[in-house]
Amino acid sequence: MQSPYLPNVETDRTAMLKEIGCRTVDDLFKDVPLKFLNVDLKLPVPLSELELKEKLRQMSLSNVNTEDYTCFLGAGFYRHFIPSVINHITGLSEFYTAYTPYQAEASQGTLQSIYEYQSLICNLTGMDISNAGMYDGSTAAAEAVLMACRITRRNKVSILSSVNPRYFDVIMTYAGCHDIELNKIDSCPQTVSTDCACIIVQHPNFFGCLEDLGVFVQRAHAAGTLVVAIVAPISLALYKSPRDYGVDIVVGEAQPLGNPMSFGGPVLGFFTSKKEYLRQMPGRIVGKTVDTNGKPGYVLTISTREQHIKRERATSNICSNEALVALATTVYLAALGKKGLRHVAELCYHKAHYAARELSKLKGYSLAYEEPFFNEFVLRCKESPDVINEALLTQKIIGGLDISNIEKNGMLICVTETVTKNDIDRLVKIISGL
Repeated sequence: MQSPYLPNVETDRTAMLKEIGCRTVDDLFKDVPLKFLNVDLKLPVPLSELELKEKLRQMSLSNVNTEDYTCFLGAGFYRHFIPSVINHITGLSEFYTAYTPYQAEASQGTLQSIYEYQSLICNLTGMDISNAGMYDGSTAAAEAVLMACRITRRNKVSILSSVNPRYFDVIMTYAGCHDIELNKIDSCPQTVSTDCACIIVQHPNFFGCLEDLGVFVQRAHAAGTLVVAIVAPISLALYKSPRDYGVDIVVGEAQPLGNPMSFGGPVLGFFTSKKEYLRQMPGRIVGKTVDTNGKPGYVLTISTREQHIKRERATSNICSNEALVALATTVYLAALGKKGLRHVAELCYHKAHYAARELSKLKGYSLAYEEPFFNEFVLRCKESPDVINEALLTQKIIGGLDISNIEKNGMLICVTETVTKNDIDRLVKIISGL
């Protein structure tokens, strides 16, 4: 067996086969039934690069995309405007091809970009420390549960029923593997059990409503219980930071901050907490120091928390390097700045409230909840949301999420700064005619 990608010469292969008791490479596959060996894959005829690009372009036309369609779909992934400067920076080969920066002396640029990301995320959430990023928002929330259980040495966790169901599923998967008892609750209990490690609350919650974080923190801390808040990052430019309420761990999905939806990934979970929990935080952390000449330098710090140092005793086994997606978030936050991000948040807020006001005027339609909301709300419809969405799709509008399984004829509608007043008026007009 000769391969241009393997550096082993024939003598190397012979020596390795002899070591494991085989004469030929085929001996390695003797347990595989013959009908599965060298299967005819029935591939189509080869195409030139030009022909292949055209074929893929034609196939892509079957997708509904947010460039040609107006999007009112949210529920965890959101369409926001992405400044062109982001792709210019993330497309640089020194960032685009960089791997995990284990060797600090060769990775200063990557390490600094991660450090800047951590700093900006701390500024946004008001928390003391941030890691270099998690797989996504749901795994960040699940890791927060494990962290809270390690800190409190308790194995019971309460999670609000208003948390995104997908987040709940991921948290439940993690909890089950660690013998953690997960209890779903409908509201903040008057008295929190003293054997509860943490309460998980989403703000705004899955239905778009804003939770009273202060009440959760006050009642939880009275029982020595931590509070984990899952937050929408852009909303933080408009509302008080979770730290102002005394939240212990803050996590969320950073996809809205300069990253496209991309059919669901790659994305970035941000993870922050109070400083005293530094050694229990999962993932990588970049620190800033000075070298022997007094010049600034960046290193992976407190890395004994990680799996490549402590193996099975590590606080977490996350292995992927999220630095490229984190860089996009960094450039987005730096490009918009404090005032720009607040402006985006205000546009989302006001446009969403305009849409909610106009839609609730229609006969047979109303808002499902009275609580304050940011840029998502549940519309109770007179028709099935599926029927409405099919009609909207013919008019190049991606409607809201059908949550009839939770709220009868409920549609979760999201409005971001990319939606215009004309888009909202057209949505209202089409729905009114159904």
